[in-house]
Amino acid sequence: MGKRPARCYRRVAGPAYTRTARRVVRKAFIRGVPNPVLTHMDMGNSGLKYKYQVLLVSDDWVQVRHNALEACRIVVNKVLSKEVGVDNFHFQVRAYPHHVLRENAIITGAGADRLQTGMRHAFGRPKSRAARIKPGQAVFSVKVNTKKAVETARAAFKKIKPKLPMATSIELVELN
Repeated sequence: MGKRPARCYRRVAGPAYTRTARRVVRKAFIRGVPNPVLTHMDMGNSGLKYKYQVLLVSDDWVQVRHNALEACRIVVNKVLSKEVGVDNFHFQVRAYPHHVLRENAIITGAGADRLQTGMRHAFGRPKSRAARIKPGQAVFSVKVNTKKAVETARAAFKKIKPKLPMATSIELVELN
């Protein structure tokens, strides 16, 4: 079975790390959390002093799955490495997928009535991770030195906007 669509997980509900009102405390926490696909958070050259910082900022409260963040990271890193050069930028993923997403798998088809319990014990098994993002929070940032590189970073962020389940804006900050 494939992944559920992002619309199933993008709304931010209450914290879902624990089962509530449990008498046995050790059964209240999620065990066996999957590893995040997102492994590299800093790319490029972090040792330079940069003049400009381009930010991709969220406009909504939203949850973004780790595979969406990884897809965006790959695209931005590839565009910046090709156009600007690996030593001329510093790219950071600023949102980390801490939140555990669970799924109560329901089987359909012949004989499914014997294989599942419906909504009894419906806490679900951990399937994925997500980053919880607030309005105004930077999701990605790129530091560069030239105006041409700023335009390249803006173009890279425009490419990844459809991959994210939220409205975003691109901001430019001049560093000292």
